[in-house]
Amino acid sequence: MTSRIIIVPVDPRRSDHAHDLLQLLDLYASGPSGRGYGLEDHAKARLCELLAEQAHYRGWLAYRDHEALGLVNAFLGISSFRAMPLLNIHDICVHPKAQRTGIGRALLDHVEKAAVSEACCKITLEVLEGNHAAVAAYVKAGFKPYQLDPQMGQARFFEKYICM
Repeated sequence: MTSRIIIVPVDPRRSDHAHDLLQLLDLYASGPSGRGYGLEDHAKARLCELLAEQAHYRGWLAYRDHEALGLVNAFLGISSFRAMPLLNIHDICVHPKAQRTGIGRALLDHVEKAAVSEACCKITLEVLEGNHAAVAAYVKAGFKPYQLDPQMGQARFFEKYICM
């Protein structure tokens, strides 16, 4: 029998939550869906304090048998077209040894309930097109590519670094 998944809100000021958040995020960054190398020391030293200072930060950790196996970092934003809050999933990661065991789905379900409780009109996220397992999981959970007018095509995500 599989143990129950427990999902708790992240408190980045708690040392155990900070440890679990950084461990999972570092593992995610190091993997093929990340950038292929872990978090820099300065990011590890600063991230949890910075998250704790953000009133719009929402985070959750998923545990099974007291082991952190999943993480969501999300931020409240605004849908300007609907004049309503939205919740953007910035990071969602599941420990490789726990992938395809229901952790990701449980996190997505939890995020949806949280978004509903905050009167959000939608949940947004980005995913690399080559991450076929994640794309399939998101589609199964009801997500779809973003477009306003099919003639204009799907939205694409861009970035521009302004400091290093």
